[in-house]
Amino acid sequence: MKILFIGDVFGKPGRKAVRKALPELRERHHPDFIILNGENAAHGTGITEKSARELFSFGVDVITGGNHSFDKKQFWNQFDDFPFLLRPANFPPGVRGKGHVVVEKNDMKLGVVNLQGRIELPPLDSPFVVGKQLVEAMQKETSCIMVDFHAEATSEKRAFGFFMDGLVSAVVGTHTHVPTADETILPRGTAYITDVGMAGVEESVIGVKKELAIKRFLTLLPLTFEVAEGSVILDFVVIDIASNGKAKSISRGRWRE
Repeated sequence: MKILFIGDVFGKPGRKAVRKALPELRERHHPDFIILNGENAAHGTGITEKSARELFSFGVDVITGGNHSFDKKQFWNQFDDFPFLLRPANFPPGVRGKGHVVVEKNDMKLGVVNLQGRIELPPLDSPFVVGKQLVEAMQKETSCIMVDFHAEATSEKRAFGFFMDGLVSAVVGTHTHVPTADETILPRGTAYITDVGMAGVEESVIGVKKELAIKRFLTLLPLTFEVAEGSVILDFVVIDIASNGKAKSISRGRWRE
């Protein structure tokens, strides 16, 4: 089984990058499943029905989320209309949507779990406790499971990766929009990377107009960020998983417009 995972999709430029890059990436890597983080797919913050449908129309199998999943209040009641759209599983009980799913294609089953870290982010339930419970339940259906761990702190991500080593096929980090160069296979067979990166404008500050980001740092004023414009990039990883659920390889890449 081969998985193509795309980092945080940021606004319209990020959706454009997905649309333009996927035909080439499919031809090059032949993925069985395509997954991306879409919590910032609508105007750089949150997701809407329109942006979700657009991404799924490109052939994406699962869209994961994070701390911005519910930024578009008008979409709250529609979350359950999309069976393969996830938000972090460690949100409190009663929150709309779901944080895990098993997707099936060509006689292959892949479990996908979405979790959010707690350092410098809203204090959700423990991703360690919730994650292990979900994974143990999903193992009854498939041995191939990947986790999108949406978190700020690299220490929390690394700890979570080792915590899940041998329990899941892959742990990929999202949230910072900056790719890290630490892709590896952990000792017990789990593919790991601290952060995949993003799909958005290359000449930007994590997808935002660089001038506004700089001004905010200089003045400390609560300026409203705007999605940058310009040539786009798309950061991704390709993960090859054996039939026993152990990762055989993980490689990262960047597509440029």
